[in-house]
Amino acid sequence: MARPVVAVVGRPNVGKSTLFNRLIGERLAIVEDLPGTTRDRLYGTVEWNGRELSLVDTGGLDDEKAEIPKAVRKQAEAAIQEADVVLLLVDAKTGIVPVDHDVAELLRRSGKRVILAANKADSWRGEAQAAEFYELGLGEVHPVSALQGHGTGDLLDAVVAALPPERTVEDEESEPRIAIVGRPNVGKSSFLNRLVGEERAVVSEEPGTTRDTIDTTLVHDGRRVRLVDTAGIRRRGRIEQGIEQYALLRTIHALERADVAILLVDATEGITAQDTHVAGYAIEAGVGLVLALNKWDAVERSEESTHEMEAVVAREFHFAPWMGHRFVSAKTGRNVIETLEDALDVVAVRTQRIATSDLHRLLVDAIASHPPPSDKGRQVRFRYVTQAKAATPTFVFFVDRPESVHFTYQRYLENKIRERFEFVGTPIRIELRGARD
Repeated sequence: MARPVVAVVGRPNVGKSTLFNRLIGERLAIVEDLPGTTRDRLYGTVEWNGRELSLVDTGGLDDEKAEIPKAVRKQAEAAIQEADVVLLLVDAKTGIVPVDHDVAELLRRSGKRVILAANKADSWRGEAQAAEFYELGLGEVHPVSALQGHGTGDLLDAVVAALPPERTVEDEESEPRIAIVGRPNVGKSSFLNRLVGEERAVVSEEPGTTRDTIDTTLVHDGRRVRLVDTAGIRRRGRIEQGIEQYALLRTIHALERADVAILLVDATEGITAQDTHVAGYAIEAGVGLVLALNKWDAVERSEESTHEMEAVVAREFHFAPWMGHRFVSAKTGRNVIETLEDALDVVAVRTQRIATSDLHRLLVDAIASHPPPSDKGRQVRFRYVTQAKAATPTFVFFVDRPESVHFTYQRYLENKIRERFEFVGTPIRIELRGARD
């Protein structure tokens, strides 16, 4: 199920990243950082009042000569276009500056839902100063202190109220949705074109050619499949001013509405840190993953080089040992169709339902083999487990003291589920809920 996307926008130094980190830290369902995927926290999942949303931190809108420069205007327009809700952050201490008026005008014309928050309202004086921003004509002003946390709960209430109606799993399109993701210039558009057999997407050696997500529908073995080609994700420090600033936002949006992502990497360059970061974004979005080592035709292949590359894959993607991989060539067609079939197999895996009785037997066996560590001498008791109805395989364990279950034991339970049931190619979510005797 696709989560709505909320983009945090505003000029530099108003506290966007501080607010982003505060909201991520206050979410009720904490998603742990994935081991081995250290990355800039541009994107995170927030759960509030029973709704999940994807929060995206964006670059600052420069305040220059009282008007938004052309490149900055493109950034703002791209963010507005891709987000379901735009959270505009302003500075209560500094007050209104010309660029605030320009951005407000863009937002009014967009027709998108806008939440206006005045940051650095750390005292009653700051809250009074925040009232100045009603002049922007964007409705209610929410005074907050990202640093201290004041007002962030009310702000999240307003954000959730502005979200589009929630779609259930049954509401989603029935055809499988496969997102093609990866950093720039690894051959994503060439891979898509090889799949569909015609030039549906522009192919270029210029990194970042595909700036929009492009949906293409094909029929494979009598089954309609929707392919999403996405803009490459660049390292944050190398993103240029202009519309490419929001390539990440568009890729995340594509991931949120996909069932499985095919992650392309350039085999001639090996696995880079950015490749693992892209995988991390896909896993956090809860989609399945298939790794495609592209440009294998350009590698001096031998049994030894193949084993070396497989060892690198196992090491660099150790946080996703369940992810399958293929050596492919978009240029020659090697294993391109096979990779698509792998992705469709993962789609099928994600739809399987495990009977509660089978899960109960697994829980009994798991606890017998390795009981949960005690909490200050008190035994932690698991009551039962069931599979929740969700797009990402999710298992809910009812336990008397959920807060006492260490994340390592949650990982142990996940491994036990994977050992007994087939969940190849997809992340699994473990949820803990309180249960009384």
